[in-house]
Amino acid sequence: MTKTSGGFDEELLTPKQVAALFGVDPKTVTRWAQEEKIGCVITPGGYRRYRSAEVHALLRPRNSSQ
Repeated sequence: MTKTSGGFDEELLTPKQVAALFGVDPKTVTRWAQEEKIGCVITPGGYRRYRSAEVHALLRPRNSSQ
């Protein structure tokens, strides 16, 4: 999903997509957002979406130690 924000295109991911990357349940991703452990964008419809760049940055340290 791509959304224009401030003139920039950014890829936004659903909670299900983020959960698949981290190997957790989508509700866990939502809880992380509520606890401000991961940033999110709220759509006009009230759904949470996550910036792909931020999600992949969080994954980097986790994957590099393996």
